[in-house]
Amino acid sequence: MSLTPTARSAARTNNPVRRSAAPAAHRRRRDLGPIASLALLASIVVSLLAASSAPTPLYAIYQQRWGFSPITTTIVFGVYALAVLVSLLVFGKISDHVGRRPVLLAALTGQVAAMVVFATAGGVDALLAARVVQGVGTGAALGAIGAGMLDIDPRRGGFLNSFAPAVGTAGGALVSGLIVQYLPVPTRLVYFVLLGMFVLQALGVLALRETVSRKPGALASLAPEIKLPRAARTPVAIAAPVLFAVWALAGFYGSLGPAIVRTLVHSTSLVWGGLPLFVLAAFAGLAVLVLRGTSTRTVMLIGAGALVAGVTITLVSIGSGTGGPAAATGFFAGSAIAGFGFGSGFQGGIRMVMPQTRPHERAGVLSLLYVVSYLGLGVPAVIGGVLVVHGGGLLQTAREYGIAVIVLTVAALAGLLLSGRRAEPVAVLRPEAADETAPAPQSAQVPQTVSG
Repeated sequence: MSLTPTARSAARTNNPVRRSAAPAAHRRRRDLGPIASLALLASIVVSLLAASSAPTPLYAIYQQRWGFSPITTTIVFGVYALAVLVSLLVFGKISDHVGRRPVLLAALTGQVAAMVVFATAGGVDALLAARVVQGVGTGAALGAIGAGMLDIDPRRGGFLNSFAPAVGTAGGALVSGLIVQYLPVPTRLVYFVLLGMFVLQALGVLALRETVSRKPGALASLAPEIKLPRAARTPVAIAAPVLFAVWALAGFYGSLGPAIVRTLVHSTSLVWGGLPLFVLAAFAGLAVLVLRGTSTRTVMLIGAGALVAGVTITLVSIGSGTGGPAAATGFFAGSAIAGFGFGSGFQGGIRMVMPQTRPHERAGVLSLLYVVSYLGLGVPAVIGGVLVVHGGGLLQTAREYGIAVIVLTVAALAGLLLSGRRAEPVAVLRPEAADETAPAPQSAQVPQTVSG
């Protein structure tokens, strides 16, 4: 008996062998759902920023062992920022071409290698090498992660892009300080813990659903260039000075903060070394939570005002140079207020710019914002280290640095006020975005209007 084409097709479908083979391809790898994917990507940001701040409490130990100056401390800090910056310029757009997952796997592999170099470091050269590898991996990952979160869910992704860095920076500084003070092999244990986290996250990335289609131009995308979509140019011009100012403050706390607070509290405990950065980052995270429903322009105005107020209080607290409980209390109170400003300014900058981008532009634009941020993080910190040795010393440099941050913030605030309503994002999904072929879910498209 011969079968018609329709009957043959039905027979093939009803064949138990063929029926079980068809879904087998789909069972080979189960993709994570949207919530799990967001959680994984946010956890990677937390780990990356925790790893970047983990060496902060260790600088005192490294200085004792290898006898280097404050200039070297800020150079080790600044080299990381420079490596991130270069990596963002070179690799910032590549995930728009090859996909988010391959870039994340390569970046996490680099982080594992950096943790090994840190844990086995025997001198400043090894520290610098570890910082370079770490910075390259972080820079490559940040654009891909941020764009990936926005692909999955623009609203939650935008929030996590602002919140996760604060959690990572705060957690890394505090946990590292506690490990260094109270647990054995302090210069190794913290890095082994981070190494384990990166390995687990790499395994999670294998189950991550790709959100963009491959497209040609990957090699061409490696050529550094500053290229902005027309709709994002004005928001970037408004947000960039704010981002530079808030990250310059973070550079101050990451490089000089440990030495300043130990001077104020008259203590050699290494836990104090991580507390300034922890307080700054913790209140930055609080700002992201508290202000997530506030309009973008208002968030940035609050950020600039809090930054000026907080830095002013810290300057007053270290004014006498004698230290003591009152000075330490003022320093941490000012740090908390400045941290709230840091979180507000960073969140506002991201929220102002990213809604103006289409899916295939996100990694490149977000990388550019991080370039501005890491310029602010690294360059002033290195200059500060030089001034500590060749200028007026630690506390005088802290005063000059604080005044510079205030001037930067006031300039950014003036630009924000002059911009008027242009700072408020509007109708952000351009018609040509509908032609995107990236296999992102419907929720990954940028909404027509942005609340806040």
